[in-house]
Amino acid sequence: MDIIEGCFYHISDKFFLEVNEPSLMANKEDGNYRPHYLAIRDTLNTEIFWMIPVSSKYTKFAALYEKQIKKYGLCTKIVLGKCDGKDAAYLIQNAFPVTADFFDHIHISNGVPLTVHEGTGKTIVKNLKNNLRLQKKGINLFFSDIDCIYQLMVKHLEDKK
Repeated sequence: MDIIEGCFYHISDKFFLEVNEPSLMANKEDGNYRPHYLAIRDTLNTEIFWMIPVSSKYTKFAALYEKQIKKYGLCTKIVLGKCDGKDAAYLIQNAFPVTADFFDHIHISNGVPLTVHEGTGKTIVKNLKNNLRLQKKGINLFFSDIDCIYQLMVKHLEDKK
């Protein structure tokens, strides 16, 4: 499957079983594909994608976003925007790396692949890159052990060769 950056995808259960990271937002209810994730290509290894979960619990995450703004003057862990015409929260704090073979399928709306709004997408990429830079400096803004998952994905790619 060709992965298109800026589109939404569903990740296979196989990924969550292999990675076995309890803090990941895994598929819900045996085969139902929730949440869906926005795919952002990694800048260091183009065979790895960062998956940003999208939540419809806008009010909940808007309150957390505002709390971060009041405390720190900015919030790079959550981006508020729209998804398929509805209010949505993009949870950079829950991002994780994955390879294309763990993608199950693209998210379709009205018969076409769902894409992120260009302006929202730019903010998400900027905040993701910022948070990854901070991670390298020892400031962790992610819920999952993204360094461990990233190394698992690198090893997975090597084992496939």
